[in-house]
Amino acid sequence: MLSHEQIWGAIDRLAERHDLTPSGLARRAGLDPTSFNKSKRLSADGRLRWPSTESIAKVLDATGASMEQFLAFMRPAGSFSSLPEGAFPPQGSSIPLLGFAQAGAGGFFDDGGSPAGQGWDVVEFPTAPSQKVGVYALEVQGESMMPLYRDGDVLIVAPGAQVRRNDRVVVKTREGEVMAKVLLRQSPRSIELMSLNPEHPNRTIEFSDVDWIARIIWASQ
Repeated sequence: MLSHEQIWGAIDRLAERHDLTPSGLARRAGLDPTSFNKSKRLSADGRLRWPSTESIAKVLDATGASMEQFLAFMRPAGSFSSLPEGAFPPQGSSIPLLGFAQAGAGGFFDDGGSPAGQGWDVVEFPTAPSQKVGVYALEVQGESMMPLYRDGDVLIVAPGAQVRRNDRVVVKTREGEVMAKVLLRQSPRSIELMSLNPEHPNRTIEFSDVDWIARIIWASQ
């Protein structure tokens, strides 16, 4: 049975996936901007308020999300559901896991940014074996990626995936700095990155200073 918390959590995660607040998501869907506010989720006497099926249909239409993707967003915290690219089968398989601090050291990646060397841990990733080829996980450490990613969240990274504008990416520089950002634009000479945390400045990095760049495809939160 679907719960009140799951439904509203799915709306919050869908908004986050499109870099929107719940109010921004409601506005994009042509709804009253306050429709998805926290204060609207309970009535004055404490009864649970549920979003209407019409509201959900408008949100899916406005974002281009499928019902399968929306249902994936309803998975409980700790499951890999915050950035679904599709409705993955509920199968589990192990992929390499590394902390961000370790990722900045040498010996853990090959020239293409794929896992190499020793010292990797493993984490279960609920996807079919054909969909996990080359992917790995990085564990967020610290608060520099707040509010989107928190300490202990796990990011699933696909080094071979095509990187497009507005994708969330992990970048490693040749100096060993590893960061998660949003790709604003790229030119033949440089990439421009937007910080997830508004307290940190955006970055422009010359391609000659980039070791590798990989797209974030999922995250556990």
